Amino acid sequence: MHLNKAALEAVLKVKIKNEALFLEALTHRSYLNEHRSHPVDQNERMEFLGDAVLELITTEHLFSNYNRPEGELTNWRASLVNGEMLAKISRELGIEQHLLMSRGEQRDTGKARQYLLANTMEALIGALYLDSGYEAAKKFVEENIIVKLPTILKERTYLDAKSYFQERAQEIEQVTPHYEVLKEWGPDHEKRFLIGVFLGEEKIAEGEGDSKQSAQRNAASEALRIKGWQ
Repeated sequence: MHLNKAALEAVLKVKIKNEALFLEALTHRSYLNEHRSHPVDQNERMEFLGDAVLELITTEHLFSNYNRPEGELTNWRASLVNGEMLAKISRELGIEQHLLMSRGEQRDTGKARQYLLANTMEALIGALYLDSGYEAAKKFVEENIIVKLPTILKERTYLDAKSYFQERAQEIEQVTPHYEVLKEWGPDHEKRFLIGVFLGEEKIAEGEGDSKQSAQRNAASEALRIKGWQ
């Protein structure tokens, strides 16, 4: 299998020197099961490196450009580098057409594909860093990932449902929500919780989950829908 070098260079906006690095970045481990003579390893080590490079670049950008509390910057960074965002950017750049994976993986277009695309994006950043250096990787991350930050901040998608519902409730109704366990059931290793979210004495919504935290998030998400605060 040969790398489509010209097409990948157009995406990355660099001249590729060592093709093997990028071939590795695009090779999912399932591909090796069907192609024993493939000349490079699968991409998990490259992904490990790229993850660290991506985190450093985004952290450096946020630290240099925003004088905000650590917790807030952490949430912003998480919104930029989470799997959903990286998979979305991967699709926008057409990375999917370069992926090397088994026939089984090719058929799976659900959550597993999203996970695979996000990991491949990190692996490509690792390969770019090794092939062209930190500044080239930084330029790519700034132009394709950090560029999403203004939209994240405008739409406040860095807040989870629970944080966002609290912020809106305090802003609109001057009340801090509280949560109560309404019901719990199941054995210890498979507990389920039903939790209500309240504003004062009024129960706004309920949420179910396999932990109190997930049930609270689900209740908050439903409360945002009911209140029309999404």
